[in-house]
Amino acid sequence: MRVGVVYPQIELRGDPESLRRIGIATEQLGFDHLLMYDHVLGAEHADRTPPLTGPYTEHDPFHDPLIAFAHLAALTARIELVTGVLILPQRQAALVARQCADLDLLSGGRLRLGLGTGWNYVEYDSLGTDFATRGARLDEQVDVLRRLWTEPLVSFSGRHHRIERANILPRPNRPIPLWFGGWSEPAFRRAARVGDGFIYAGSLNRVTAAKARIDELTAAAGTAEGFGHELAVRADSPDEVAGVIDAWTEAGGTHASVVTMGLGLDSTEAHLDFIASVKQRLG
Repeated sequence: MRVGVVYPQIELRGDPESLRRIGIATEQLGFDHLLMYDHVLGAEHADRTPPLTGPYTEHDPFHDPLIAFAHLAALTARIELVTGVLILPQRQAALVARQCADLDLLSGGRLRLGLGTGWNYVEYDSLGTDFATRGARLDEQVDVLRRLWTEPLVSFSGRHHRIERANILPRPNRPIPLWFGGWSEPAFRRAARVGDGFIYAGSLNRVTAAKARIDELTAAAGTAEGFGHELAVRADSPDEVAGVIDAWTEAGGTHASVVTMGLGLDSTEAHLDFIASVKQRLG
């Protein structure tokens, strides 16, 4: 089991020193990775049609994970840097391919790119992309990313993307892992078909059922070997977190991340104390 930390962006209010301290401590405490959520824009939920149903509003701060990881790559040497998840369909695939290639090179091959379609149509509208076609766009983007990262010259003609005899240089020195997240059947099928792993969130019972479905799909697709399963673990005490991680290990999980947001921790020190206590209990 590889265990990491979810960056608690809500309580830390975008403070750059907190970002540095949490990133460095994640490595020094012996965790395996740091995971960051992604939103480009926060949006007011009131009086929207259709309603916004996600957990974040205009009051919740987010760092851009790729920019934050570029900063932390220079301050750390070992931990994996994980997007959990980057909302790729609202972005330009070729630009993300360029950014991630550089981030992986500059970090010494430490990027794991978690991808998803998201829920906030206001972000899509503001970024000039179509929320309704986000799943189809993501399907194409996976192919675009992998080809730009590996081929000397790419031609691609799809419904949503077009590249004519172009490339990125330098390219990454290895295949950048692509993981997925979400709760829909299309997300499960996409991950099983083209992904390296899946990032889950929620209660252990619900997540275990989702994992069982993905296990069925990866077995049918012949992709089960080496496929990773990560759970974002939120519990009220370090002992409870350790217990959930133990149960997740027994369920076949391969990765876990400790969530400290929403626990009433009101300082960087409180978050650091919590993750240090988790690490002590895990050994």
